[in-house]
Amino acid sequence: GSERMVEMRGSAPRRTAVAMEAIRGRRGQLQTKRMPDYPMPVGQQFCVLGGGSFGLGIAQVLANKGIAVTVVVRKEELAKFMNEEHRHPRYLSDLTLNPSIFYTADYKTALQEATYIVHAVPVQFTRDFLKKVRKHIPPGTPVMCISKGVETKSLSLMCEVIEDLLGDQRSYAYLSGPSFAREIVEGMATAVVVASEDQALASDLSKFLSSEDFRVFTTTDVVGVEVGGAVKNVLALAAGMSDGLGLGSNALAALVTRGLVEMRRVSTFLGGRSSTLSGLSGCGDTFLTCFGPLSRNRNFGLRLGKGERLKDILESTTEVAEGVETAMALAKLIKKSDKSFRCDLKYPIIFGVAQVLEGKMTPEQGLNQIMTMPLRNEAYDFDFDE
Repeated sequence: GSERMVEMRGSAPRRTAVAMEAIRGRRGQLQTKRMPDYPMPVGQQFCVLGGGSFGLGIAQVLANKGIAVTVVVRKEELAKFMNEEHRHPRYLSDLTLNPSIFYTADYKTALQEATYIVHAVPVQFTRDFLKKVRKHIPPGTPVMCISKGVETKSLSLMCEVIEDLLGDQRSYAYLSGPSFAREIVEGMATAVVVASEDQALASDLSKFLSSEDFRVFTTTDVVGVEVGGAVKNVLALAAGMSDGLGLGSNALAALVTRGLVEMRRVSTFLGGRSSTLSGLSGCGDTFLTCFGPLSRNRNFGLRLGKGERLKDILESTTEVAEGVETAMALAKLIKKSDKSFRCDLKYPIIFGVAQVLEGKMTPEQGLNQIMTMPLRNEAYDFDFDE
């Protein structure tokens, strides 16, 4: 409780020592993994805004590197529980988190002490949350966003939403890639990419986060990475519906492949590079989210494909499936921004998922619509930006 808060808050060296102690195995034996390329940074203080699964995963990565981490959660009772038990009561509740991670509902103090901020609040709640806390964020403190999707109100990507709210007098980065939170916390091998127009920030974040288990590549293509992170959740809903309908592996492979083409088109008209989508934030994240058993969006689509109602699925789940809101926002964004002829023929999967979610057609009807579309040269616009 309060004694732990006094001991840990603002004391990065002390918390680094606690983190290093936590790296020791359960039987008191020091794990033998060497990380010669990644010296422990001294005096850095990361503040993770949001205690969902992925926020906890990134906090775990940082704490395992000996970096002081504070996670801001909504309620003080939850913070107290997690400081004592070193786990979340709902998310990944069977996994023990690094005991050096500090949890608090006092976002004012946590933000004032931060040298880096990690934004892990779900997309549709981001605007209201940042409006509440932004006056407490120190000027110039860099922000790394790990939330993925399109805001429904403004039809904006997170790179637009966050800069709109926090101004252009600081640097921003965006992390994406194939990374289930559970496997990150368990220390399983993972590779992601950090995008930032500030190459020095991307490089610093890569050094802070990288270890033998967690590899962080960098890029300057923020829009491409953001589009990949948003669209892959929509494709995962479609993949889940395909499996729920029992359509087989051939259909699933075709669906995901054509979905990646739609992803490239979205990236291009928004100003990203289509080549970025061949990497971790595009193909990589799509493969994991469409085929992986831990995917919330795929499982959501699976239940839709089996005939469950959208309302019932939403009421029975505790974690956010970002693809649901993103699909509808993305369809509106495409119609607003892509003025090319017969837009519906270029984005049948994204539009189809949105129509299913809006109750305008069933998953079976959506599949039939895709399978009866006009045939043409498969690669007619593949090289549009190379």
